[in-house]
Amino acid sequence: MEHKKLLTIFTLVLIVLFTGCRKDDFVGNVGVCPLVISTDPADGATGVPFNKVITATFNVEMNPATITTTSFTIAEEAKGEMLTEGVVTYSGKTATFTPSSPLDPNTTYTGTIKRSVKGLTGLALQEDYVWTFKTATVPTVTLVDPLNLATTVALNKVVSATFSEAMDPLTITASTFTLMNGPVPVSGVVTYSGTSATFTPGSPLLLGKTYTATIKTGAKSITGVALASNYIWTFSTGALIAPTVISTDPLNLATNVVLTKVISATFSVAMDPATITNATFKLMDGLTPVTGVVTYSGTTATFTPGSPLLSGKSYTTTITTGVKNLAGTAMVNNYVWAFSTGAVVAPTVIDTDPLDLAIDVPLNQLVSATFSVPMDPLTITTSTFTLMDGVTPVTGTVAYSGIVATFTPDSPLPAGKTYTATITTGAKNVAGTAMTNDYVWNFTTPYSLAVAAVNGAVAKFPDQPTYNYGTSVQITAIPDLGYDFDSWSGDGSGIINPLNVIMDANKIITANFILAPVSACPPIVDLGTAGNYVILAESGISTTGVTQVTGNMGINPAAATFITGFGLILPAGSSFSTSSLVVGKVYAPDYAAPTPANLVTATGDMHTAYTTANGLVVPAPTNEFMAGNLNGQTLTAGIYKWSSNVGVTNGIILDGGGDNCATFIFQIAGDLTVANSAIITLQNGAQAKNIFWVVAGSGAVLGTGVDFSGNILCKTLISLNTGAKINGRLLAQTAVTLNAATVVKP
Repeated sequence: MEHKKLLTIFTLVLIVLFTGCRKDDFVGNVGVCPLVISTDPADGATGVPFNKVITATFNVEMNPATITTTSFTIAEEAKGEMLTEGVVTYSGKTATFTPSSPLDPNTTYTGTIKRSVKGLTGLALQEDYVWTFKTATVPTVTLVDPLNLATTVALNKVVSATFSEAMDPLTITASTFTLMNGPVPVSGVVTYSGTSATFTPGSPLLLGKTYTATIKTGAKSITGVALASNYIWTFSTGALIAPTVISTDPLNLATNVVLTKVISATFSVAMDPATITNATFKLMDGLTPVTGVVTYSGTTATFTPGSPLLSGKSYTTTITTGVKNLAGTAMVNNYVWAFSTGAVVAPTVIDTDPLDLAIDVPLNQLVSATFSVPMDPLTITTSTFTLMDGVTPVTGTVAYSGIVATFTPDSPLPAGKTYTATITTGAKNVAGTAMTNDYVWNFTTPYSLAVAAVNGAVAKFPDQPTYNYGTSVQITAIPDLGYDFDSWSGDGSGIINPLNVIMDANKIITANFILAPVSACPPIVDLGTAGNYVILAESGISTTGVTQVTGNMGINPAAATFITGFGLILPAGSSFSTSSLVVGKVYAPDYAAPTPANLVTATGDMHTAYTTANGLVVPAPTNEFMAGNLNGQTLTAGIYKWSSNVGVTNGIILDGGGDNCATFIFQIAGDLTVANSAIITLQNGAQAKNIFWVVAGSGAVLGTGVDFSGNILCKTLISLNTGAKINGRLLAQTAVTLNAATVVKP
């Protein structure tokens, strides 16, 4: 039973073999089907040598009679069916195709073993066996240095050639890379790196010669492919030309040469540095050699004197024939040139900062002096650069840079002082020449204005730490309650208030106050505690621009946040705040006691005063005067009443008739509008504190540049436009708005 199974399997194998191989007749042959199992070159191979013998190896022995140039062909892929000539042989299991001539470079070939080849059993290939391969490229020289036909090539030139591909270093030798001077070989060393070969001559090339460089066909690529032909190029060195000096610094016959000059000479060609020395590059002061250091870089030699040159001297510089170029050729003649330094000229100060007699010099000024020439920094010290406040030295530090010396005071200069700066003759230039005379200049700092007062205060406008020369400052005396201004003393005098002070020196001015006499004429309108404020409002106080308020401000019931534009400063736990725009104190109901209670009282007093003033009927009012159009009229003391708006166009005059108690009350049912630049003029005893403008309408508006007098008691808004001034109070039951305005309590 087991024998029957084996027989069946063997029969099936024979059937497969019989049916799988191609036959040339109808007789069934039994055997292994022939196959090509390897080729040389392999399929897809590249860089195949041109002399390659192509082989194909079978899996079984073949019938040699079927291995012929007909059944084993090689063809160039680009030429289609045109076959490559060659000889086909067979041995063992390998067929060999030997081309009759070298294969073409950089060419793809197709090898074919056709189905006509048969094994010894008569079985043929089932199908043609086809493979391809590509031959190697021929290396070429792509770049040379020097270039072909180059001229004036340097004598120390290293000759190089760059190839199109990597080469076999073993083939790059003195035999395949040669350099010839005519028929005479040049000895040297050949090296190879990357894709470049270099030839380094054993000694410098000769002048005026034509050289021939050759890369021979013995040079091969790493695939063993040689150059197709020798690569030859030529170049020539320069003719025998002696080096020359082409420029110097200083130039020949130059004058006023600086004493720190470094002398240099530039050559026509690169020189041998070993020949550029103190023996071949000399500097003479007449017959006296000048010591120094000689250096060489590029094509330039320099001589650096060991010390500064002397003033007013003529120097001679020589480059001798001992200097040589890289080829060893010396200069034909010595090269000589001369120059002279400037005469002995003392340094001077040519500029200062501040300038001499400058005024209004900032207190943080750095004092500087600029010299005519560079100075010796060691001579610029606090001993040679001084600053004096009269007979008192100002301490500071001195620095020097470029041609500028700077004195930096240790602390800011005091105001209103005249200072004297001095550069002494101890200051010297780099050549050691001192200044002929001390250089002295003066300058003045801005002035200070100090004010003092007892039982009152003094406001300055503008309020600054210092003032430039000629600045006009307005100072206003503000008496405490129960006191009157009396006079000015110190650097101010008289009884004018406010007082304009012209700043031409430091000044100290005192405002003097006296107890106010008991009034012989009690006011018709009693402001109560509201009179303690120059501005009192209920819903807001705002400002833009540079406003100046003299007197206290208050707001109630609105909080301090409704006072805007003043930059209020509130110390912790304080009952009032301050502002740089207010000469006085600022109060709000959210400040510490007793401010909240005081403001409630003051607000009530403001309402009472408004009601009282608006209801007065004695003396008998003058009704509807000028229909409310006031323009240049003169009004005497009394009550004026209007049922509508009142406008002041160009201004009016309020005449007190010689009575210091003269009272003016204006009862306005509508609005009050004061036109731009209008002026309320007071005369004959009329005083701002005795004038009351009672406005019941939508508001009182003072135009730009208005000069107003009196107390405004307004049911609603009071507004002052840019530059408006009022000597009086602003008491508003809503808000007060200011734009760069001035408000002074009477």
